[in-house]
Amino acid sequence: MPYLAQLVARTRDILQLRFTDLFAQLPPRMLGGISPHNPLKRLAKVLGYAGLRLAGNLLRPVRNAEQLRGAIWLYVVSQNNYEALDFIRQELLGSVFVAGQSKQIGRYNAAVNRLSLRRKLLYYWQFPLVLAGLWRTEGGRALRFFDLIFNAIGYYEVYGQALRHYKPRAIIFANDHNDDARALLLAARAHGVPTAYVQHASVSTYFPPLGFDLNLLEGQDALDKYRQCGPIRGRVELIGMPKADAFLSQRNTEPAVRRVGIAANLLDDTGAIRTAVAYVVQQFPALTFTFRAHPGDTRDFSFLRQHSHLRFSDARRENVFEFLQQQDALIAADTSTHLEATLLNLASIYYRFGTHTVADDYYGYVARGLVERAANLPELAALLRKSQRYKLTDLYRRAAYYNATLGTPDEGHSQTRVVRQLREWLRNEG
Repeated sequence: MPYLAQLVARTRDILQLRFTDLFAQLPPRMLGGISPHNPLKRLAKVLGYAGLRLAGNLLRPVRNAEQLRGAIWLYVVSQNNYEALDFIRQELLGSVFVAGQSKQIGRYNAAVNRLSLRRKLLYYWQFPLVLAGLWRTEGGRALRFFDLIFNAIGYYEVYGQALRHYKPRAIIFANDHNDDARALLLAARAHGVPTAYVQHASVSTYFPPLGFDLNLLEGQDALDKYRQCGPIRGRVELIGMPKADAFLSQRNTEPAVRRVGIAANLLDDTGAIRTAVAYVVQQFPALTFTFRAHPGDTRDFSFLRQHSHLRFSDARRENVFEFLQQQDALIAADTSTHLEATLLNLASIYYRFGTHTVADDYYGYVARGLVERAANLPELAALLRKSQRYKLTDLYRRAAYYNATLGTPDEGHSQTRVVRQLREWLRNEG
């Protein structure tokens, strides 16, 4: 394949999720936060990224606390990724956390080693060629998201240089769709570096095809969805949900619902959240409600403090299972928190905060019978009243399709299974 065609195809692969119908249909508020609607603001973002962030990196050389040469890299793109792979860091000798130079990893920023991105500046000459090539294949979406294309330029080449320099033994990922993670995956494949993927949250059929040498998935749901994404590369093992291990023995045993968590995500509409919270607090004065926003949500929800009895959970300080341990039921829209709630034996209700056009029942939880759905506020009230009569004993069994170890002798031991699989894989890779 000619060089230019390879360059365009590779960038298309790196940005796979950005060219899906799902991404284009994100609510304007959320989409604008990723790629501004105004072309001039997108241009300003591009210039700011190149002029401030990357040029600024020239003045901040990377000095890592740990040895990256010959190590097993745990590549992370978020705080959730870090927490999902932390048990591997503790158990797998020679493993180190790695992220891009300026990547924000929440409270773990200082604990992650960094890969220099300064040389990305050398590859921006590719931008007009790639933009023209993607315009031919993606049409108007290439022009609409030209800032995202610009940001992706150079990742593959810079990460390839890092691989040649450090020669890592292997790379373990918890994310398979962010542009930097995909660029590192493609570079690792080109340089013969073994790769493994540990699923850390529910997946959808919009994800890229599974492309790692070893793919450790939580359950049959993930495997069935990835089969719809395209051909699967490498070996697949179903290992359960490692992050849930410590909590499965502490399932909710309350005889009825008294405490209800409300989990909001980035797709949810602020006004709809305001209305729903006011409604349930007024309808159920005897219940205790706790509101929790997504850890990446920067909106100001202080207006909810008008409800004096409403509690709050800070997702940046309290992990999702710690939050769920204090609830008997959950109200949320499209979030994998439904699965985690069901595993802990909570009565979980799917309710959409707003009328955005992004895929309804994104993870298929309602279709598979994992949770019940409320289409409007009166139905939500009816399901909450029904949940108050539940005898919360075995709701968790609904999650067996999603967690391969549920109900088996390996239940609660997924971390052990992951480490065992990785050690065996690394021995075979030699």
